[in-house]
Amino acid sequence: MEVYKVLGVMSGTSLDGLDVAYCEFVKADEWEFKIHDCITIPYSPKRINLLKEAIHFRGEHLTALDAKFGQYIGRECKVFIDHHKLEADLISSHGHTIFHQPQHKFTLQIGSGAHIHACTDLPVVCDFRTQDVALGGQGAPLVPIGDELLFGNFGACLNLGGFANISAQVHNKRIAWDIGAVNVVLNPLANKEGHAFDNGGEMAAKGSLHQELLNELDALDFYKQQSPKSLGIEWVQKHINHLLEKYPVPVFDVIHTYTVHIAKQIASTINKLNKNSVLVTGGGAYNRFLINTIKQYTNSAIIIPDDKIIQYKEALIFAFLGVLKWRGENNVLSSVTGAKRDHSSGVVYGRI
Repeated sequence: MEVYKVLGVMSGTSLDGLDVAYCEFVKADEWEFKIHDCITIPYSPKRINLLKEAIHFRGEHLTALDAKFGQYIGRECKVFIDHHKLEADLISSHGHTIFHQPQHKFTLQIGSGAHIHACTDLPVVCDFRTQDVALGGQGAPLVPIGDELLFGNFGACLNLGGFANISAQVHNKRIAWDIGAVNVVLNPLANKEGHAFDNGGEMAAKGSLHQELLNELDALDFYKQQSPKSLGIEWVQKHINHLLEKYPVPVFDVIHTYTVHIAKQIASTINKLNKNSVLVTGGGAYNRFLINTIKQYTNSAIIIPDDKIIQYKEALIFAFLGVLKWRGENNVLSSVTGAKRDHSSGVVYGRI
């Protein structure tokens, strides 16, 4: 058996904070895993604002932020390792997405791997999306190979983070795509009422449905497109934000309507896949109103796992992507992203 001890590091578009998970992978007949220590380090308001505004930065400013964010990740990983007295083989970091425009052949995740390596003196695997985009793929979702090799006993895997994405085995191949925006829309709406997020979906539950807004959201062209397809914050800014501001209605009604909208889109996707069970992870799994609304529109069993899997599945799987890259094995599936071939993606710093 081969054993790998890895720090998986994830910064999601919902800006909840930096997820760090110390994971152990064992390669026997099949891959086995365990999440040991894990933490979400909340971002300061200043850092949240920097990451939000970075899409507007010019070259020098963005390059400096890439280096500084890499140093920040490296420092936090070092503190985490020292505090828990861990022995790690490598760090695998997703970074934080600033641009994602595969239709224009580019994507950018900041958080310099060279700086993470310099801070920790550990090998670092990062920049997982760029190669896939260069090979004609969407650069997303990348998690499905982990769904296949680590969570293959579920009919489908649904992640509810900044965006909702799903993966499943169909006709003997893994397919996956982004369904729509979730917390990247809901969190800013909750901010208007002085909350970081809609805790448990309580704000949505207090609101009322605005049918005209729902109809316009449901009619967006993206939902009619075939997979592979993926989303970035640019799509939200272009297609969602102006609709949410179009009608002079209370914020609670907007939150309610948008939550119903995305729940319907998710349930419709699940129904088309026709799977018996769906594993749900990501922060949206705690949104009871969202989950219950999804359940209203589908007969598939919605499985909510334990907290470590809910919160750290993406960090776990990016740790796993790093292991596969370290082994020289494919970690991106062309059936998922639309790239011209399966490939081993990521950049390695610190390997002798």
